[in-house]
Amino acid sequence: MIEYIQGAISSLEPTRAVIDCNGVGYGLEISLTSYDSLQRTITGSEQRPHVKLLVHEVIREDEHLLYGFCDEAERAMFRLLIGVNGVGAATARVMLSSMSVDELRDAVATQDVKLIQRVKGIGAKTAQRIALELQDKVGAVSAAAAGTGGRVYDEALTALTTLGFPRAAAGKALQGLAPGLSVEEMIKEALKSL
Repeated sequence: MIEYIQGAISSLEPTRAVIDCNGVGYGLEISLTSYDSLQRTITGSEQRPHVKLLVHEVIREDEHLLYGFCDEAERAMFRLLIGVNGVGAATARVMLSSMSVDELRDAVATQDVKLIQRVKGIGAKTAQRIALELQDKVGAVSAAAAGTGGRVYDEALTALTTLGFPRAAAGKALQGLAPGLSVEEMIKEALKSL
């Protein structure tokens, strides 16, 4: 699994970035939020600037896509969104292009279905499903924004899903845990409630 790609920006478009990593060009699908951040990096730079994009891989029979993110909070929200039934990677990217992570997190936390529904391609039922299913999980995005807490959470969640627990149940078990725990401590505490 690819965690991140670091290298020079070879080309940049509003929905796609190509990163040259030691002579290999990796094409990453990006949101407009990440595009804006990368565009600011390029502006004023005479050379091709080096960047580090966090990655989420989507592997299907007919395609292998890499989604790139400038920060952990955006990737964490993307992963939560694609976990909702009926929300695919393309839809999640459109949502993150239309709203900031903070706006989306607040809309879910306050159950503001109308705000979520403003995103192109999101109907009333999908907006309700997103608000309902993610209400207890948006705290993980806050932890991801804090840095190491997000990495610890992600590692613990991955470990629990590898052990065979459903992602939603594992995420819910990890949500109420005290901050500052190690991965092992988080897993042990979550196992008590699963």
